Amino acid sequence: MAATMLVRLAKQTSRVTALALRQQTFVASCLQPFSSSRLLANKVFTEKHEWIELSDGGNVGTVGISDHAQESLGEIVYVQLPEIGTEVEKDGEAGCVESVKAASDIYSPAAGKIVGVNEALSDKPELINKSPLSDGWIFKVEVADLSELNNLMDESAYRKFLETEE
Repeated sequence: MAATMLVRLAKQTSRVTALALRQQTFVASCLQPFSSSRLLANKVFTEKHEWIELSDGGNVGTVGISDHAQESLGEIVYVQLPEIGTEVEKDGEAGCVESVKAASDIYSPAAGKIVGVNEALSDKPELINKSPLSDGWIFKVEVADLSELNNLMDESAYRKFLETEE
């Protein structure tokens, strides 16, 4: 009788252990470390250091400046946002960023119409320094011709571009 109970207990223990291991594996796969590469996965970059990220399947792109650009500028103290409804040209001026070191125009990576701006930057321009690839976005543009984005650089190409620029 004791042997039967021990066998039963061993089977239950191995089932519990197997279940626990499966749960640990599942949890571990869900808790992958956060990486800025995930932020960059859908972003493409210009040679003027702007980025654009299209909304899923849409033609509205969120635009900001790269981490490299904000580092070069230093502490950002003012952002001139474009007006909603303004038509912009590819590589045309769409705003301006001023820092303690310099001022820099912001260019649109594609032609289109400004459909949104990051109003938070009016009170907290330093968001660009703190989070240039997410919370520090500058404006949203309804892209007129998506093919204009075809020659922009993905993260890997942009990093190589930065190496040649320095």
